[in-house]
Amino acid sequence: MSVIRLLVLGAVRQHGRAHGYQVRNDLEYWGAHEWSNAQPGSIYHALKQMAKQGLLHAHEVAPSTAGGPPRTEYEITDKGAEEYFRLLRESLTAYDQKPDVLSAGLGFMVDLSRAEVLALLRERVTAIEAWRETVTTSYTPGGDPGQFGHIGELMNMWVHSADSGAEWTRGLIDRIQGGAYVFAGEGEPFVGVLGEGEENPYATGVRHPRDDH
Repeated sequence: MSVIRLLVLGAVRQHGRAHGYQVRNDLEYWGAHEWSNAQPGSIYHALKQMAKQGLLHAHEVAPSTAGGPPRTEYEITDKGAEEYFRLLRESLTAYDQKPDVLSAGLGFMVDLSRAEVLALLRERVTAIEAWRETVTTSYTPGGDPGQFGHIGELMNMWVHSADSGAEWTRGLIDRIQGGAYVFAGEGEPFVGVLGEGEENPYATGVRHPRDDH
């Protein structure tokens, strides 16, 4: 799945309307440039492409502070919201994806109801356990990985990753069942975006030609 699409759609949705630099600033605030492909060029490209695809509506609102074309603000459309929630749900169950997929999903999981997130996470555990079983049909955890040569270390790593992933997910399920966090429909959610003009202590400080557009 496209992590950058989920991150950008989620950031725009949290603001209501946001220009490209606000989206970039939010993603850097979350550290997404460290754990995903959310680099300035990919962020601005995703905004432009999703506007063409009807997932975002582009508003030209004011002249650029750099004297160029008008600054563009983006707003998520109904089609974009459908895509956002599809990607979000997929991110919470897709156990066989890169870590950035789950990281993005965790960042937005409170946009879903508590009951749905619990159901999705249980689905994730079930999928991990099923995948683990396919590996252990030919490999016994705790045995000597060397029986398969150095390739056995790969199988050993996969099994350990599955076990730790399932354990962590069960812990998250327990915390959510115990009342952790504010999910959709439960009240005022945690604000994870920067306000207009608020300084970002985690900004890279690297300028991009489209920061003012």
